[in-house]
Amino acid sequence: MNAESGVTFANASIQARTVWTIVLGFAADPLMRWTWPDPGQYTSNMTQFINACGGRAFEHATAYVTEESRAAALWLPPGVHQDEDALDTIMARSLRPEISEHMAHLRQGMAEHHPSEPHWFLPLIAVDPNWAGQGLGTLLMKYALQRCDEQGIAAHLVSSNPGNISFYQRHGFKIIGEIQHGCSPPLTPMLRKAN
Repeated sequence: MNAESGVTFANASIQARTVWTIVLGFAADPLMRWTWPDPGQYTSNMTQFINACGGRAFEHATAYVTEESRAAALWLPPGVHQDEDALDTIMARSLRPEISEHMAHLRQGMAEHHPSEPHWFLPLIAVDPNWAGQGLGTLLMKYALQRCDEQGIAAHLVSSNPGNISFYQRHGFKIIGEIQHGCSPPLTPMLRKAN
């Protein structure tokens, strides 16, 4: 653990706990609960979704947690992408028919807003609701963005919760569009240039 920052890499021994922190943190997320409104559906699909979206962060030592995995962030380094095949499988198996087309449009919109230049991508950041409001998300964000700045590389994310946009803006992210289709909640792609 980096004693100064309070942030450490989530290795294989705490990967499951890290994923469950994100499951808890996204339990009221507008996109996730639109996708899986039933609590059982949500919990049975979300762990696989997290691994498909950000699981490669564990392989690249870019899955970060605060003490006791109270907060977690999965960052994908430049050139590392989500597991689209696994996402396709999860969506095909679990989506309600009435939202399948909308989700396909959302995923297409996210791909279209992905920067073409090398960048760090943040698919998931969350705090266990029991520990919210204690600055843990800020701790994780500052830790990762320092690396982005040292490397001179931009950071990209897509916010699925309008309530989090101001948090990202405080860390230098700028809105670069909006993605929405049919009955879906809006998604907000954001980009932060290196400082």
